[in-house]
Amino acid sequence: MSAKHTLSHDTPATLIPLGEPAVLRAGSPVIVTQTLGGNVTVRADSGLYRIAREHVGNIAGYSAPGGGGAAPASPAAFSEQTVWDALKTCYDPEIPLNIVDLGLVYDLAIAKTPAGGHQVEVKMTLTAPGCGMGPVIAEDARTKIAALAGVESAKVHIVWDPAWNPQMITDAGRKILGLE
Repeated sequence: MSAKHTLSHDTPATLIPLGEPAVLRAGSPVIVTQTLGGNVTVRADSGLYRIAREHVGNIAGYSAPGGGGAAPASPAAFSEQTVWDALKTCYDPEIPLNIVDLGLVYDLAIAKTPAGGHQVEVKMTLTAPGCGMGPVIAEDARTKIAALAGVESAKVHIVWDPAWNPQMITDAGRKILGLE
């Protein structure tokens, strides 16, 4: 996956792990390091960056799996499982494991709204309290939940209790990471 690419346009990005907005200039060389969840993590001369799915097309010569672009709204009927499935498409940009199997999602609450839709609230944590990518990861999760059929509102709260530790990784996650 570590092929070199060039950016065709100035590209909004997020500096990892600080979570600070940045712009990678057109013509800048980048190396794609992770492509999970629709967003792309790249290494540039100045560090590691997350490029959101809507800007992945600026990476010249790179073809995103599934065509890239915006995440389509789910045509499936709403269920708790569709919410979990959406959460499993969210990734920490430095770790090739979704936030559910990484053990970051602590609680999922679904309530029916007066209009007949659903209000979804998620409590999640991060692998480290100082991680500046928390709001970015939480917003990715919120956006993907909000796109589900029948969801009227979606909120993702970052919590710190209990503190995350590697034992929270699911058995499936351990297998993916080679920790068995």
